[in-house]
Amino acid sequence: MITGKITRISGPIVYAEGLEKCGLYDVVDVGEKKLIGEIIRQSEGKATIQVYEDVTGMHVGEQVVSSERPLSLKLGPGLVGTIYDGIQRPLKEMYEDGGVFLLPGQRTEPIDNKKKWEFIPAAHPSDGKEMCEGLSIAPGMVLGTVQETGSIVHKIMVPPKIRGRVLKTFAGKGSYTIDETIATTELGENISMSQYWPLRKPRPFSQKLEVSQPLVTGLRVIDVFFPLSKGGTAAIPGGFGTGKTMTQHAIAKWCDADLIVYIGCGERGNEMTDVLTEFPTLIDPRTGRSLMERTILIANTSNMPVAAREVSLYSGITLAEYYRDMGMHVAIMADSTSRWAEALRELSGRMEEMPAEEGYPAYLPTRLAEFYERAGRVNSLCGKEGSVSVIGAVSPAGGDFSEPVTQHTKRFIRCFWALDRELANARHYPAIGWIDSYSEYAAEIKGWWDKFDPRWSAIRVQALDLLKREQRLQQIVRLIGADALPDSDRLILTVCEMIKNGFLQQNAFDSIDAYAVPEKQVNILLLMMTFYEKALKVIKSGCPLLKVTELPVRNEIIRAKSEIPNDKLDELTTIQNHLDDQMAELERMYRKDVAL
Repeated sequence: MITGKITRISGPIVYAEGLEKCGLYDVVDVGEKKLIGEIIRQSEGKATIQVYEDVTGMHVGEQVVSSERPLSLKLGPGLVGTIYDGIQRPLKEMYEDGGVFLLPGQRTEPIDNKKKWEFIPAAHPSDGKEMCEGLSIAPGMVLGTVQETGSIVHKIMVPPKIRGRVLKTFAGKGSYTIDETIATTELGENISMSQYWPLRKPRPFSQKLEVSQPLVTGLRVIDVFFPLSKGGTAAIPGGFGTGKTMTQHAIAKWCDADLIVYIGCGERGNEMTDVLTEFPTLIDPRTGRSLMERTILIANTSNMPVAAREVSLYSGITLAEYYRDMGMHVAIMADSTSRWAEALRELSGRMEEMPAEEGYPAYLPTRLAEFYERAGRVNSLCGKEGSVSVIGAVSPAGGDFSEPVTQHTKRFIRCFWALDRELANARHYPAIGWIDSYSEYAAEIKGWWDKFDPRWSAIRVQALDLLKREQRLQQIVRLIGADALPDSDRLILTVCEMIKNGFLQQNAFDSIDAYAVPEKQVNILLLMMTFYEKALKVIKSGCPLLKVTELPVRNEIIRAKSEIPNDKLDELTTIQNHLDDQMAELERMYRKDVAL
């Protein structure tokens, strides 16, 4: 045991001497209250410690004791459905023990170590026989499974740090706590259903793969226009009130990830309360069970210690990697990385480091890269394919996308969902602007979309082009009015209004419109693009625009999003027939006029 004493205190940053033999990022107990801290710098015999709890009342000369191990998370069955703070303390148990506010030095087990889990041995990958003594093992190999929730089957894996290669003993099928030994190796190493992993260190995998499959969110503007792949990275920047948190909530509710890790990093407590009260009542459309059965929440709200905010992102990504290693597709919602960056700025200022742009530390881009680069689609050590998709919210002051956090984030992500203030003010949600947003995954997931309709790629580009042309036309309209435009240009304005109201805008409170399956998404957009092509043809033959806009099928197309359920898509074919018939009638009518 290595001990030292405090020489200086600067808010959550504490300086101590006598810890020269400690390693960087080792965990220490600070002061009489034994607050959790982490050594983040060693310099000239003095250690700089980042304390993750309230340091009020601490004084110089108090003892610091090193645990001689890095800050780690305990991983095992019982994680799903739990709400933690930034350093993996379960908040429900903390509340039951100490009340509403966290008490300095308060401790509790991150996972229930008394609960018994039904362990079922797995088949050995070499011969398919049930796991038993004497068989060979390797890091990441699945020893057995546990039914963690109704939605999650938890695989018990050989920890990556195990050096032994043969099972000396194996407990077999039965009920065990997470800390009971279920196997030993020939080197005398014990294996239980739980393991520890340093949260700042990425977990190993066998191979990184290219992304090829989208993360289906049910939000049309994302899935069709700006798709995110499984294993991809995305950012949602926007000013106050533009809907960052609500967009992340919608993605967390409806996306087809196997597991959701939601990190409330420096956010307001009422927003986390919404998640806590709403998620247990929502039903996962894929499993028919509560969404909390596939969700892990990390709540480090704005009134909690700022240092724990800095580490909460690493806690979330480590949990995600653990379930990725089981062969799951995991999605992380980080809300928000701007508050995390503000924590970095405060801690950097306490350490008297030279500030860079807008006071942020010079290593801000490095820390952002460390987080986002842990996303990806991989072959795990157990031989299964898994992925971690990262969606980070950014809160630029005043909605200014030129500020450092947004600009540095754009360097490390490939999907940018820019929230538009004007759309939010017009109650157009999700308020993702189609001009500033982009996705670099469209070409990579084209093959997946082709199975629904090979025209997806073409109509996506066509629709985005129309929306960009509409923006330029709106500038002219503001100067001279819409009546001065030719009918072909006014048609663009009309069709773009259809796209905005009937496709891009989505009502989260509508039971039908809240979630749209991919087939419905692409077919609605196809109807709109077909409407445009046919309307342009009849207008060129002499038909007035008013005749086109008065067609009943136009309103049918706009209302399709909220009137046609996901399981009755054949009704879209009926609308297509109405469109063909009504446009054909206009074409016949004006073909006769031309002949006369």
